[in-house]
This record gives sequence, structure tokens and C-alpha cells, in this order.
Amino acid sequence: MSSSAMHVAATGLSAQQLRMQTISNNLANASTTGFKRDRPNFESLLYQVSRTGGDRTGVDSMLSAGLAIGTGVRTVNTEKLYSQGAMITTENSLDLAIDGQGFFQVLLPDGTMGYTRAGNFSRSVDGALTTASGYVVQPEITIPDDAMQISIAADGTVSVSIPGDAKMQEVGALTLANFANPRGLLPVGENFLVETPASGAPVVAAPLDQGFGKLVQGSLEGSNVNVVQQLVDMIETQRAYEVNSKSITAVDEMMRFVSNNL
Repeated sequence: MSSSAMHVAATGLSAQQLRMQTISNNLANASTTGFKRDRPNFESLLYQVSRTGGDRTGVDSMLSAGLAIGTGVRTVNTEKLYSQGAMITTENSLDLAIDGQGFFQVLLPDGTMGYTRAGNFSRSVDGALTTASGYVVQPEITIPDDAMQISIAADGTVSVSIPGDAKMQEVGALTLANFANPRGLLPVGENFLVETPASGAPVVAAPLDQGFGKLVQGSLEGSNVNVVQQLVDMIETQRAYEVNSKSITAVDEMMRFVSNNL
């Protein structure tokens, strides 16, 4: 029984270590554009059931509650929380923020589609709209080399001002993607997420259409990490880790006492 108690405490140590790693990653990305904080979810392990509630203790009596001993805890998953991040004004014409639901679509090097909330875009040598890593934003939009002004409307319409033409010329339109279960998306680094069976297939539409958010030019969406709350969670995790560690020490002392005195 004492060794079982050690095992239970060990599962608690493992769970708190993972929670601390998640908190550390959230804090490390507190200044990452479009980052959404992660939260680990835990569940209890199987119980060792010796007697169940309702078992007979006599002819006319029964147990009011069963005898079930827990065997610890495990991590079920980690999920991203997609609350809106703060809008940071940059006055850069190629910086875009999504105010509301939706993800930018980006073609990754392996040919898969990546989804991101980070809108710090640039122009490639060919004029294509790209991410900071050089990946092309989808649908692909090419901005002329002689464009003097770039205007991106809230509905995703991209227009440019060309020398000798008083009117703005439309060169394309950005669309957004959304999912039935955004928490099912798989984070793969570089601010990208990819589709999984749990997320469902993407629904693509123009900004402001079908409940999608609007685009805000000249702004970026900051991380939604609340540093103060993460620090509180860190202290709570540290204390829980210490208590689990003390449980192992206490069990070890109990076993030593039995070994030396019986």
C-alpha cells in the first residue's frame, strides 16, 4: 500500500511538471504576435474498487458509499484558448490583425495549409504577400513593384495606388478560415496550426462574412497571455509539486519505520 501511495504521488509530480512547462511556454510567448495561451487538462486514473456502494452489510442494511482508492492523475490534453488578444498599432500597411474569429491561410513548405493569427506580413521579391518566414499567404496576392500605397479593407479587399492613376486598383482579396472546433488544431511552431480530424475541415469565407472577424490594417494582435495570472498559476503549481514531493518523503519515512521496528 505504501508503494502504491508513492506511485500516486509520482503521477502528481509528472502532472505538475507538465503544467509548469505549459506555463513557461505561455510566458515565453507573452510577446509573440497572435499567440494563444495553452491550458493542460487533467483527469483521474482508474480507481481500485474493493466494495461498491449498496453492497450488503446485513440482511436489511447496505453500504452508503463504496470503497474506491484512487491511483493518481494523468494529462488528457492541452488546448489553446482563443480569446482575443490586444490590438497593437504599428502603422505598417502590411501588418494585419483579425478582430474576431478566423485564421490567415498560409502555404507551408511541405505543401500543407497552415493557419495563423499572426499578421506581420511582408512582400517577397516577386511582390507576393508572405509571412515573416517567407511563406506565401493564401489566396496569393501580388503587389506591383511600383505601388505607392497599399490599402487593405476590413472585408479583405487589397487595393494599391499606381503612379499616373488617380484611382486605387484592386489586386486581390484575402479570405479567412475557421473551424467547427479550433481547439482541435495542431500547433506545429512558427505561429502555425494545421488541420486535424478533431478540428474538422476549414470553412473559408471573406472577413465580415458568415460570422468571421474583420481585418484591421496597420495593427497586430498581441498574445492573449495574462502574465499576472500565469505567475499565480506558477506559484500554485510549485506548491502542488512540493506537496506531492513531501508525500513521497512521508511514505518513505513510514516504510523505514516499519522496516526498523517490526
